[in-house]
Amino acid sequence: MAFELSHVFAKFQMVGTSDHASVVSMNIFVALLCACIVIGHLLEENRWMNESITALLIGLCVGVVILLVSGGRSSHLLVFSEDLFFIYLLPPIIFNAGFQVKKKQFFVNFITITLFGAVGTLISCGIITLGATQAFKRMDIGPMEIGDFLAIGAIFAATDSVCTLQVLNQDETPLLYSLVFGEGVVNDATSVVLFNAIKSFDLNQLDPTIALHFLGNFLYLFIASTLLGVLTGLLSAYIIKKLYIGRHSTDREVALMMLMAYLSYMLAELCYLSGILTVFFCGIVMSHYTWHNVTESSRITTKHTFATLSFVAEIFIFLYVGMDALDIEKWRFVSDSPGTSVAVSSILLGLVLAGRAAFVFPLSFLSNLAKKSPEDKLSFRQQVIIWWAGLMRGAVSMALAYNKFTMSGYTQLRSNAIMITSTITVVLFSTVVFGLMTKPLIKLLLPHTKRTSSTISTEPTTPKSFTVPLLGNAQESEVNLPDIIRPSSIRALLATPTHTVHRYWRKFDDAIMRPVFGGRGFVPVAPASPTERNGHQWQ
Repeated sequence: MAFELSHVFAKFQMVGTSDHASVVSMNIFVALLCACIVIGHLLEENRWMNESITALLIGLCVGVVILLVSGGRSSHLLVFSEDLFFIYLLPPIIFNAGFQVKKKQFFVNFITITLFGAVGTLISCGIITLGATQAFKRMDIGPMEIGDFLAIGAIFAATDSVCTLQVLNQDETPLLYSLVFGEGVVNDATSVVLFNAIKSFDLNQLDPTIALHFLGNFLYLFIASTLLGVLTGLLSAYIIKKLYIGRHSTDREVALMMLMAYLSYMLAELCYLSGILTVFFCGIVMSHYTWHNVTESSRITTKHTFATLSFVAEIFIFLYVGMDALDIEKWRFVSDSPGTSVAVSSILLGLVLAGRAAFVFPLSFLSNLAKKSPEDKLSFRQQVIIWWAGLMRGAVSMALAYNKFTMSGYTQLRSNAIMITSTITVVLFSTVVFGLMTKPLIKLLLPHTKRTSSTISTEPTTPKSFTVPLLGNAQESEVNLPDIIRPSSIRALLATPTHTVHRYWRKFDDAIMRPVFGGRGFVPVAPASPTERNGHQWQ
């Protein structure tokens, strides 16, 4: 009996020790997040650095310290988990991007964005797959099947839209930001869809119908994911407009917006759709309708809350990746042949460069052919920046690589370990080198770029990262756009398709959508407001 009690006590003591270690780890991690924010503020005016690169370098430095303190046993406080990344960290980043994006600029370039993000990703995936197949079969890295090579293509075709948010400015380079970031969102969704399709298809029995089946599956996922995000956003707008939740509690308004946004992502994952596309378009719809239906205090709160959650998630991801990059368990497998690991990383980096160039310049040429105005066409210098800014690989590539080549963050096969360490090397090199050089490259190639004054802040003390593009968008689209004469023929319609579509959409939005779902111009009920006392005059 005494032995059993001592055994139980020992178990409880082990659990307590484990819990204490977790608390210590989380304290250190939160302290590092605070340090990243402070250092990022101090480097705000630096033309080279940004928060993503700062967090990545701090993560690497901390990883080295932990490695030395632990005697070479561990280099991270937390183990990288693709579930943590896709379920908790990515949704607030993508939603806030959709919530803050300049809608007019995004939809004007929607065809080009889709061309780059979908067709371009397929081209890049194909080139990386073919190059990896030819190169790795001649190298001694272990057994690899056709599914592994296709997965490599999907993994390294995924750009880092998170880091793009840091290196490009929506106000200074609106066209480039719209194209590169919009392409990044569609690219991430396409890469994830490609990766899942590769895992689900039986690649040992290839036939022509698989390509058609995949194309149909991709179109279904793209359309269904977009519609789900739009419907969720419209539902949130309708509920908040009809129930006037802000009369009693602004907290409920804010909570409902946040939960409905997250619900759209989880519903997409539940239905095996693209959560990235769903939550992005949900953010766009919420910014156009729902945000204008809540009280003024809720508008300020939601704007800051979404931006803050996105900001913290971005720093968390890069700090996380930086610390996990030195995981000694993965590097032990390649320590006997470091030359092979360097060669594989160099080949993959070269294929990333070639794969992106293979679609950016040809597809830009095709896009320019469809544009009438010289101002709307992409110059060669802009194409170079689009090519360069999309070379960064980040947490999406890491998460997909871990999903394919590890089991719960660990691997016991040499070939898998080489692919994981090579992915880490490519992510670190591309983020630091390409990320550091993007801002100076923009200054060099586009020296006359200046900050515009189209973004309007609601508060004098609002930081620039928390400005309100929503009111600016509405004013830009409603006021600055000249009146378009009704097209008298098909030729006139095709000559100005963007302005014509925007004109008809504006009429439809004003006549049907806004009366039902609210939006700009809707005055929500405020407690004890004159509107409320006058008996809800808008009903």
